[in-house]
Amino acid sequence: MQLTVHSEQLKNAFNKLLSIADKKSSRPILSYTLMEAKDNRIYLTGTDLEVSAKVVVEAHVAQAGIFCINAKNFFDTLKELPPVQVELTLNEAENTLKLQHRDIHFSFLVYNNAEFPQLAFESKNAEFSMGADDLLNYINKTSYAISTDETRSYLNGIFFQKQDNKLRAVATDGHRLAMLDLPFEQNVEPLKNGVIIPRKGIAELRRMAESFPMKDLKFSMDDSFLYINGEDTYFLAVRLVAREYPKYQTVIPNKTTSTVQVNKTEFLDAVKRIKIMANEKTNGVRVTLKSNELVIFAKHHILGEGIESIPIKFDGKEMEIGFNAKYLMDTISTFNDGEVLMELNNVLSPVVVRSNDLPGYLCIIMPLKL
Repeated sequence: MQLTVHSEQLKNAFNKLLSIADKKSSRPILSYTLMEAKDNRIYLTGTDLEVSAKVVVEAHVAQAGIFCINAKNFFDTLKELPPVQVELTLNEAENTLKLQHRDIHFSFLVYNNAEFPQLAFESKNAEFSMGADDLLNYINKTSYAISTDETRSYLNGIFFQKQDNKLRAVATDGHRLAMLDLPFEQNVEPLKNGVIIPRKGIAELRRMAESFPMKDLKFSMDDSFLYINGEDTYFLAVRLVAREYPKYQTVIPNKTTSTVQVNKTEFLDAVKRIKIMANEKTNGVRVTLKSNELVIFAKHHILGEGIESIPIKFDGKEMEIGFNAKYLMDTISTFNDGEVLMELNNVLSPVVVRSNDLPGYLCIIMPLKL
């Protein structure tokens, strides 16, 4: 194999694959990247068998070739190179890949590609499209609520389901919930029952969506995988979580009796400050609601205490509620600047958070017993 390629293009491509390689697998080949050069393109593929990615880079290929290489080592080298055209030459007899530019010379050990898994990156079933910006919106608004409890795999991702003429995304860890509905007219049979995209897959989807602002992404599905195509240059295959998602609707109150109207920035900043004095394990803060004032309080048995009040509009009876400050911050920060509404029934009931400028977005925070 012999080719010429720009170092920046190659570096950016390898950067997309670094987070996918499985460094702890009992199969060493999964820690490597498959590199194939042909038809004036370089095809780079990485996988841990749960999430796979393929990136295509334009290059001048004088002689085709295919092999596996340590992605991190190669990427670390590319990072230190100037933005120039580099020449890559494969020496099959020595199992080495030579990289050179003027007085710069590197030689990397490479490995036979025979053991690298055969991967698919598309299906002819359940095809649909989605704007990258919509996908990023779904992820940014809901991913904070994904559970980190590995014993409950069905909560370790975002649940997508077609609801009438909308596509709904839901994430919950049992303590909080985020749900976003956006218009979606396409008829995709698997989405009617819903699919769960795991946390690692969501992270790679975010990376892809950020790579194609204002562009449409192509999707397809089979019984086990979701496939995503970004402009025929960036491909993902994500294994879906093969479990049923819990009945999340049961924690959303049918009606609420009281509403708090508060400025998002003032509330978020106050919680950040008072959290400093919260218990490190619970992050617990007390929130007292009055007709025109919200008071946040936390006391640490060693450090001291903090208290702050901010103006609000509240139409209920005075009450005191405990919250996990981190959960409050994670939730409130997903809203746009302006007014945020918190709806509740009593000190033990789920608190609904929403805003008038995001009608399809709803969050739930469970109170904390202090």
